[in-house]
Amino acid sequence: MLKKFSRSLALLLVPFIGSLVIRFLYLTNKKNFHAPESITDEPVIFACWHGELLMLPYLYKYYRKKPHAKVLISPHFDGELISRTIKYFGLGTLAGSSDKNPARVLIQAIKTIKEGYDIGITPDGPKGPRHEVADGIIVMAQKTKAKIVLVEIKPTKFWQLNSWDKFTIPKPFGILNYYASPEIDISGMELESARKLLKEGLLKHEC
Repeated sequence: MLKKFSRSLALLLVPFIGSLVIRFLYLTNKKNFHAPESITDEPVIFACWHGELLMLPYLYKYYRKKPHAKVLISPHFDGELISRTIKYFGLGTLAGSSDKNPARVLIQAIKTIKEGYDIGITPDGPKGPRHEVADGIIVMAQKTKAKIVLVEIKPTKFWQLNSWDKFTIPKPFGILNYYASPEIDISGMELESARKLLKEGLLKHEC
């Protein structure tokens, strides 16, 4: 009973507080966008590593003034916290486990893209291995012909958690460097070639 109450309280408070923290961190950092000025109006897949996703909503806002996207989130408790937090930024979610039912997740995502939504995805999520591109994003892009934008978020000052993804939290009063690739079309590529291209693109500005 106590655990259930604690979780209910966390779901009520943490997303709101988390959204305020994200806004505070964004506002107290200088921002540099190393990115194309515009992208297609067609649905796009935005991809970044799991450890860099905290400040992703602002890269999306750079391109879409009116949000129309869903982010692929694990259905676990932590995923529910993330889902409720990003709603404060106008983003929807697709809940699904790439471990337990990858086919169902892919079908949901493909349908969502065809309905006109952008998709946000962490190619190494939800449990890793860190910085390894899973098949899902490749299949998703090839089935829908959607272009991929690779995103790296590199703060100059940050905390890094001792988690599998080395989750990064920017410190205030530094610089947030947002890197976004031009749109990438992998529709005609072999699986391993596409995987290599995406991995190299997401590690382009790794220290």
